[in-house]
Amino acid sequence: LCCGRTTTWAQKQGGSPFPRIANERPAQSVKLRLLGVHSAPSPRLRPVNMKLLNLLLKDVTPKIEYYSRFSPSPMSIKQFLDFGRENACEKTSYMFLRKELAVRLANTMREVTLLPGNLLSQPSVQLVQSWYSQSFEELLEYENRRPEDPRTLNDFLDILIQIRNRHNDVVPTMAQGVIEYKEKFGFDPFISSNVQYFLDRFYTSRISFRMLINQHTLLFSDGINHAHPKHIGGIDPACNVVEVVRDAYETAKMLCEQYYMMAPELQIMEFNSKKPDRPVQVVYVPSHLFHMLFELFKNSMRATVEHHENSQEGLPPVKALVTLGKEDLSIKISDQGGGVPLRKIDRLFNYMYSTAPTPKLNSSETAAPLAGFGYGLPISRLYARYFQGDLSLYSMEGVGTHAVIYLKALSSESFERLPVFNKSAWRHYQLGPEADDWSNPSSDPRDASTFKVNT
Repeated sequence: LCCGRTTTWAQKQGGSPFPRIANERPAQSVKLRLLGVHSAPSPRLRPVNMKLLNLLLKDVTPKIEYYSRFSPSPMSIKQFLDFGRENACEKTSYMFLRKELAVRLANTMREVTLLPGNLLSQPSVQLVQSWYSQSFEELLEYENRRPEDPRTLNDFLDILIQIRNRHNDVVPTMAQGVIEYKEKFGFDPFISSNVQYFLDRFYTSRISFRMLINQHTLLFSDGINHAHPKHIGGIDPACNVVEVVRDAYETAKMLCEQYYMMAPELQIMEFNSKKPDRPVQVVYVPSHLFHMLFELFKNSMRATVEHHENSQEGLPPVKALVTLGKEDLSIKISDQGGGVPLRKIDRLFNYMYSTAPTPKLNSSETAAPLAGFGYGLPISRLYARYFQGDLSLYSMEGVGTHAVIYLKALSSESFERLPVFNKSAWRHYQLGPEADDWSNPSSDPRDASTFKVNT
């Protein structure tokens, strides 16, 4: 293991780490996927042949160890934008991506091996490992292929699309693996802590991986984003935040009405402190913002409908406040859905906790349920944090909840926040749980009379 390693592949090669960067998915595609319309059929979950998996991993292990010695090269939205707008060169993008994607995959694959053996042995986790191993091996085929041959660039574009489609169901498949583990071995606080730490990093890495792939394919498949011709790849240079808010609300409202036959209305306010007479706009990836807002609206609507189902006064509205300051763009979603007790707030971001029944991965439903694996909020927070923002919940039990998305107002400050596999990460998995250094209340209050002094 390399401690405190900060070398990136681009720095080592002395090259520019700026080949266009990508987004998770065009907003329309995200919307379709959230509604259950998949671009590719979900893979059938069947046990992976362990001998085959070990053979695959053994074959590429030296290369995984080599590439994992490098840190990923974090990019800012401004760098993504400048490359795509001014000097989008497919050869430059190819030269960067063939190494950078390998670095990011290798960092993730090394960290996966630190998970408990009982979790790694679950069929769903083995399936995810096989996807990553296969994708890494396919990227290695381009390790020394020169970009001068047009077939190389075309083949690379095709393989990126193939890799992206292969990884479409990584999130629910890994979630299924965690469920398989819990059903067999129960809940262990230390294991749960490590799983939480790992999945935050694992899913962040996946967001970044898809960002890079999507941007390359959008820029160089035919040079035009047909759904959004003014976008640079998947980035909107003038993303109208209120429009994305309304789009996410309408999509969540459609699902809410499908399940409950009713949905709360939306009230929007916006405040632009920079230009009070102009709508709030930001350079951002609309699909990421849509994903976060859709999840928040979905939760707010479900809570509001269930909390007021017997009310004679109808449903109170869900409110959205959009503000733009010098440093931050903030979006607050407020509801009157009854709120959540303080002790349960942290659980809402825990991958092993959900307030709704756990769905079956192979379900043939035609629409996404209003609640699922319980991954909506934690992954939405990862999207916010990916470009140095955040997502926070503030709840008042008995009344309702405020959810606030914080984004960087300046694209030059919106750098990727990427996990790095190093000694610090390794140590996190090795250390056992420490004793709590704060007092815990006793389950049975002491009888103070036993301490009475007889006079």
